[in-house]
Amino acid sequence: MRNRAFRPRGLAGVLLLLVLLAVGWLQTKDGGDPGATASPEAAASEIVKVDRVVDGDTAKVFYNGRSEYVRYIGIDTPESVDPRSPVECFGEEARDFNESLLRKGNVRLVFDEEQRDRFGRLLAYVYVGEIMLNAELLRGGFAETMTIPPNDAEYERFEQIEAEARNSELGRWKYCG
Repeated sequence: MRNRAFRPRGLAGVLLLLVLLAVGWLQTKDGGDPGATASPEAAASEIVKVDRVVDGDTAKVFYNGRSEYVRYIGIDTPESVDPRSPVECFGEEARDFNESLLRKGNVRLVFDEEQRDRFGRLLAYVYVGEIMLNAELLRGGFAETMTIPPNDAEYERFEQIEAEARNSELGRWKYCG
């Protein structure tokens, strides 16, 4: 039986082989996994000054000369400022923790697929230095995951961090039943 491995024939065959190799290289250049998504660190980002903290998963920042709301992608913290509902368990602690992380003044916003939500808020992974606030809020048990596609580049990582906090009974997982 003959080996039927692909062997390019002529110029068209060589060009096809080069295209296939180039596609394979482009798919794996971010770490070897053809199904991997680009990391948020490699996405578009913007350094902004913090205006104020709103709650555990929202802040106001100066973006393009205006004070705008930025909602942290992939997480949800208990409500602490909605006038229509009571403060939820661990809401004030989440807000205070967020505020303690944002005291440095400037943050880097890293955007995923959609830059704004239906309310016009910026959607971002928020960094203070190399620390991603979204992940730190999950790690401390101040938040839970909330994935809204297409902004889901960190979905699996966030699920894992939340599971670790929940299993360790940290923050809200200890005090809020």
